[in-house]
Amino acid sequence: MMFIGATVFFIIAYVVYGKFLTNVFNLNDDNKTPAEVYFDGVDYVPAHPAVLLGHHFASIAGAGPIVGPITAAAMFGWLPAYIWCLVGSAFIGGVHDMGALVASIRHKGLSVGEVVERWIGHRGKKLFLTFTWLALVLVVAVFMELAAQTFAADPAVAFSGTLYIFMALIFGVLIYRMGLSLFISTLVMVPIVIGAVFYADSVEWVPQFFAFGRDLSTPEGKASLVNLWRVVLTVYIFAASVLPVWLLLQPRDYLASYLLYFSVAIGAIGMIFGKQFDVSSFPAFTGFTSAKGDFLWPILFITVACGAISGFHSLVGSGTTAKQIRREKDAVLVGYGAMLIEGIVAVIAIGTVMMAGKILEGGPNMTYGKGLGQFASLVGIDPRIGASLGLLALNSFILTSLDTATRLARYQLQEFTDMKLDRYTATAIGVGAALFLVFYKTGGKAAWQLIWPVFGASNQLVAALALLAIGVWLKRGLKKPNGFVMVPMLFMFVTTMAALVLLIKANLANHLLAGISVLLVILALLMAREGFGALQKGPEK
Repeated sequence: MMFIGATVFFIIAYVVYGKFLTNVFNLNDDNKTPAEVYFDGVDYVPAHPAVLLGHHFASIAGAGPIVGPITAAAMFGWLPAYIWCLVGSAFIGGVHDMGALVASIRHKGLSVGEVVERWIGHRGKKLFLTFTWLALVLVVAVFMELAAQTFAADPAVAFSGTLYIFMALIFGVLIYRMGLSLFISTLVMVPIVIGAVFYADSVEWVPQFFAFGRDLSTPEGKASLVNLWRVVLTVYIFAASVLPVWLLLQPRDYLASYLLYFSVAIGAIGMIFGKQFDVSSFPAFTGFTSAKGDFLWPILFITVACGAISGFHSLVGSGTTAKQIRREKDAVLVGYGAMLIEGIVAVIAIGTVMMAGKILEGGPNMTYGKGLGQFASLVGIDPRIGASLGLLALNSFILTSLDTATRLARYQLQEFTDMKLDRYTATAIGVGAALFLVFYKTGGKAAWQLIWPVFGASNQLVAALALLAIGVWLKRGLKKPNGFVMVPMLFMFVTTMAALVLLIKANLANHLLAGISVLLVILALLMAREGFGALQKGPEK
């Protein structure tokens, strides 16, 4: 009932609220998109809506719609997390994602920072881009580490993950240079990518080869393998940032999206027909405070993130996606639709932790993987292989967000310097900053580990600031009512500021974390002052 109810709710929202958003943003396919006007074969490349949906969905997902809902459900019960995923996705996250995408389309395909400069001011743009670049560098660092750890731990995932990178290169050439149809190319490539998991799980040479001569029975051997994958991933994300989007980033994300669609299908079957999985031991609601003393508000709304609303989505929509959309009305499917699909992923994630009765050893990732493995057994797939498929889908979320975040950091830095940096230099600076966070250690912990707790709040603060920019543009530029944007903006702004205050209070001994939290509060308040000041000016004449 949870799954069916969510699906029906999202379908109705897509049809009804999607139509409302189409009208309020004045979407018109007669308008030329930036992909047509500024086509350069590198960043600006028109894409088929199915391809672009795959790229956008795979990029925005990350680990958020899995880790966040599972963690929140374990803290407060499954019902609050479930309700927030539904309401947040349909009326807040979907509006945020589609609004950022459309605003970017109407501003040369540039980021929300350009929208801020045009309707709020140059100082607001600098504040916003500083905020978002720092957040993206942290995302690159953390997702690089997660991907490296996953590749080192599971040879089947490493084999499949590297295989579809090479498949993506071939796919891009077949589609864009040889003119092969999208249908035929998909029909050939997708079975290879998904079948790779079954193959890797049944042969002995894969784990031997992907050990790269390391003795994985020792801590030193495991650490050495993780370091090797860090190097490989550094090379990969640099290439993904600077190569033409049609050659690697777009086709890789498109192929990866089928792994995600496949996992959603398995999850749907498990949620609907998995009656034998007992969920009675998992509570619907445990109270307004968790066992550790965390308050439902604001912590629930910071923890779930990608399953309901995430600032990272606005950066993807106004970064890579807006430069590839070929018709304005595709924004409904790509911007709004992808957020609703992510809501479904979040509901399935909640189902896996309910089935387990708790977060299993290994954390939310392993809980999701094992849960999906059990669901897969309903269609005759060995639970062990099903778990590998689940982990591969999760790693696909992580890897697609990693390469997209690297490219987005490059865009943000280029726009901050008014395009004075070339794409190679801007990418090198972003990747270098991320590597510093990965390798620099103090007190026995990597720098990213010390500051990662602030990401949830900073990510949601990006969402609030993006909604503010969209709200100002709606009122001053489109001369439309903006209440449906400003109410969610105020809720997210107050919520994230409260979370940051609690974070500062709880981490006064961690000077780095507390200092960064204070800096984010100051930047957000300055940005809010600029935004609300612009709203007082009224519509542009």
